[in-house]
Amino acid sequence: MVAIKLDGEQVSLELKSALKQRISKLQEMSITPGLGTILVGDDGPSKNYIAMKHRDCKELGMHSEEINLPASTTQEEIVEAIETFNTDPQIHAFIIQYPFPRDLDYETALLHVLPEKDADGLHPVNLGKLVQGIPAPLACTPAGIQYLLEQYDVPIKGKHVVIVGRGLTIGRPLANLLSLKRSNANATVTVTHTGTEDISIHTKQADILIAAAGSPHMIKADMVKPGSAVVAAGVSFEGEKLLSDVADEVDQVAGWLSPRIGGVGPMTRAFLMANTVQAAEKTLGTF
Repeated sequence: MVAIKLDGEQVSLELKSALKQRISKLQEMSITPGLGTILVGDDGPSKNYIAMKHRDCKELGMHSEEINLPASTTQEEIVEAIETFNTDPQIHAFIIQYPFPRDLDYETALLHVLPEKDADGLHPVNLGKLVQGIPAPLACTPAGIQYLLEQYDVPIKGKHVVIVGRGLTIGRPLANLLSLKRSNANATVTVTHTGTEDISIHTKQADILIAAAGSPHMIKADMVKPGSAVVAAGVSFEGEKLLSDVADEVDQVAGWLSPRIGGVGPMTRAFLMANTVQAAEKTLGTF
């Protein structure tokens, strides 16, 4: 058995096509959705991610602006950059690129973002609304994973989802999203992490396994339930080489598997664009 490829690249193209129609309607009303990015430091992968997001904006006909700050930036200077986008009417939503330099506090900076301009869906107000099941900007990677599973008819309702990783950007919001009482969710969710004894006990029971730990090749074939859906959401780098949390051999056991490149990444960026377009639509007061 060879796993069905969860092709995030292809699905994201379909999403972008739908977004172009929404953007066109906004432009007819003299509104061009605008995305802002704040990058602190010179982390190579972060620079690449930012560049891809701005390329996506250009491709879709969106406006985008970037603020790049050196690693020596103070917490106060980051807040000033955030306020620049908070008060800019051309920027409908923006992100603060993660990770941060070690001596700076990402979550404290996030508190200064206006919740309605939170393109990443990670502001505590928006995460709180997620917990309550109230509409709000969704965390991009979790929303992208859920949508990708849906598009490949992977059953979620009533299934056992095991998430490896409890981080702010994926693990925590994804657990809440997939456990909501909705037709495309309503799963039983187990969250494992570095403090979990023998993670394989849990992964072997998963109908859907989400690897989001940022630990290369930690998920081996013998840790996977045959025929299950495996989503490789966690990545790390060895020099410039992108490494997946999921070992290549899992392809021979899983029923569905997202690829190392062209899986979750394109879906995350597509939902970042979607959150920005939605923020622009809300300025009309009719959405």
